[in-house]
Amino acid sequence: MNQNKELSKETIDHIAKLALLDLSEEEKVKLAKEVGDILNYFKKLDNLDTSNIKPMTHPIDGLKNVFREDIPWESLSTEDALKNAKHKKDGYFKAPRILKEK
Repeated sequence: MNQNKELSKETIDHIAKLALLDLSEEEKVKLAKEVGDILNYFKKLDNLDTSNIKPMTHPIDGLKNVFREDIPWESLSTEDALKNAKHKKDGYFKAPRILKEK
């Protein structure tokens, strides 16, 4: 990607569709510039000479994961789990639809 090159309208439309965003034309232009700037910055990083840089495995030396013993216990009953739910249906939490119909 060339310096300061913005993304195509088709690419921005595709990104917006994947993210379920309804963007105005003004927002699409702004997004194209901002994403293009981010990609150009990464392009600059690609050009850095890191041949003498030792890879970093973890920023904190000696860090160890702490695991607790997996002890099973009785879970909530359906009635207890749903007792404070504002919306429920047929023994399940009811939530609004978030995906659009095609």
